[in-house]
This record gives sequence, C-alpha cells and structure tokens, in this order.
Amino acid sequence: MKKEFVKIRAFEYASEAHIVKGRLEHEGIEVFMADNFTIDTDPLVSNAIGGVKLYVKAEDVENANKVLESISRYSVDENGIPISCPNCGDQKVEVGSTVRNTKSLLAFLFSFGLLGTLPFYTKYKYRCNNCNNEFNIK
Repeated sequence: MKKEFVKIRAFEYASEAHIVKGRLEHEGIEVFMADNFTIDTDPLVSNAIGGVKLYVKAEDVENANKVLESISRYSVDENGIPISCPNCGDQKVEVGSTVRNTKSLLAFLFSFGLLGTLPFYTKYKYRCNNCNNEFNIK
C-alpha cells in the first residue's frame, strides 16, 4: 500500500512550521501539521517528540522539496552574506541556543525548575551542519 502522506520537515517551534506551511500553501501544496498543539502547550518537549512535523501528499513531495530548497534556512550576516564555518568552510550554518556553559545551565535550572518558566538567559551559537562545529556569534 502506497503512503498517502509524507513528512517533509520537522521544526523545533510551531511558529517556524507555520511560516513554511504558509509558503507551501501559497504554492498550492496542501500541508498537514502534527504535534504543533503539544509543543505550543509545552515547548520543552519539542526535542523529545521530534518537533512540529509538516506532511504533504505523496504526489506533492517533489514540488514541496523544490519550494523548501528555495527557502534559505541557513544563517547570513547583516549584509546578507552566508556565514561560513571556520572549521570546514561550509556555508550550511544555523544559529541555535545551547546550554553548554555553566551560566546557561544554571539559568535553565533556576527558570524552569524553580519558577516553571522558560529560561531568562540563553546562549546562542552557530552550528555547522557539515562538521557539527559550534562557534560563537560575533
């Protein structure tokens, strides 16, 4: 039996998924979202459940992938120039949050553990999709 729907992308937050969903729908592609209400209710479970998933009909996968390729998800500097990884030189670099230093970890534990809120301090870094190198934002 042929699959009727195919997952084309997953996002950490529903807001990101809604933007891409709108772009795909603008191109005439019907899009279905999964787990967006769960993540809107509790954003901290996003990684555990695999994020907000976007599905399209199997016959629309090729067109959807073309549209997704036209949307740059990689980081650029203030002049619109793609950021290159200092380790490998690849330009497939994304910005994201990290809790790898003590200050970020303590802020996370204090905010979430004691106050029940999202962290009030977050450290952002660039991460290369090619070599997984993390480097600081300048």
